[in-house]
Amino acid sequence: MSLAKARGDRGEAEVARYLRRKGCTLLASQWRCRFGEIDLVARDRRGTLLFVEVKLRGEDSIGLPREFVDGRKQQRLRTAAELYLAQNGIEAPARFDVAEVYTDETGKPRRVEYLEDAFQ
Repeated sequence: MSLAKARGDRGEAEVARYLRRKGCTLLASQWRCRFGEIDLVARDRRGTLLFVEVKLRGEDSIGLPREFVDGRKQQRLRTAAELYLAQNGIEAPARFDVAEVYTDETGKPRRVEYLEDAFQ
């Protein structure tokens, strides 16, 4: 496993813990299909499905992590989410969130900035 993959996995695990602390139920992690990958799928207490894109960045990185979820990435996530819903027979309100994970110099997650309803 590459160092980048290991750090990304730690970031996703940190966001999964964050969501559980908020009362969410984790439904899938690193869900893959032909359109790409959805980092995390969760359900909040109200029953809303959360499709979460996790972006990991060091404190010294240029730009905000959310800026890397561009229009092309958003479209791929929307298409993958539609397939996830269809394959799992789920009819529920859904939204797309972005979780920004900031790391220290060793790559260890330090803090999570969670953006609800980051795009439509």
